[in-house]
Amino acid sequence: MTQSIIITGASSGIGRATANLFLSAGWQVGLLARRKEKLESLAKDHDNAHVLVADVTDPVALEAAVSDFVRVTSRLDVLFNNAGMFGPTSTIDEISLEEWQQVLNVNLSGMFYSARLAFRQMRHQAPQGGRIINNGSLSAHSPRPGSVCYTTTKHAISGLTRTLSLDGRAFDIACGQIDIGNARTELVDDLNARVLAENPDADLMPMMDVKEAAKSVFHMASLPLSANVQFMTVLATKMPFVGRG
Repeated sequence: MTQSIIITGASSGIGRATANLFLSAGWQVGLLARRKEKLESLAKDHDNAHVLVADVTDPVALEAAVSDFVRVTSRLDVLFNNAGMFGPTSTIDEISLEEWQQVLNVNLSGMFYSARLAFRQMRHQAPQGGRIINNGSLSAHSPRPGSVCYTTTKHAISGLTRTLSLDGRAFDIACGQIDIGNARTELVDDLNARVLAENPDADLMPMMDVKEAAKSVFHMASLPLSANVQFMTVLATKMPFVGRG
């Protein structure tokens, strides 16, 4: 039976790279994001692609998109809960409440809304069960300077992952988290541009091809429900993540 997955934030970055891999593997793929033209560009030439236009911060639109997908596929096997934003890079006293709320809405509430809908579908479909993969970050373990909004939300996602993993056991719902370090995406390029703007002579951090992150998500998604990757960290080899200053 062909498996199905919804990928939030599918229009760019890690989401887009992951969508391309699942489409090539023949999965039924729900491409969920705000930008319809980007999704349609990704979906062209793939009859197993489903364009789902919704903002993850809008629970009504999100529920309609998930319902549209399941109406066609009959079930949801995997959610890649990926949509997110980095937000402002500054110390906490220089961040506006509006900026904080925006990051909180996307990175935490949006992922909660998405997971809630997926969990409900997986609990009540037949056969019961499925898998939720939350996109965390190395910031869930070790922050970058000036990343208080992003880092706070990613620590919260680790709590979401653990709780869903525990609560999902009774319904054959597995939940795991992938923490990705410096996959080459638009977001990382933007961070590098900010660093260079402050110091043109700065050494940029090592990066890896975003396809390697996508392959890791595919491995997690392809496991039988009797096995689960609870937490996976995949990062550019030479990142200064492990060690002491």
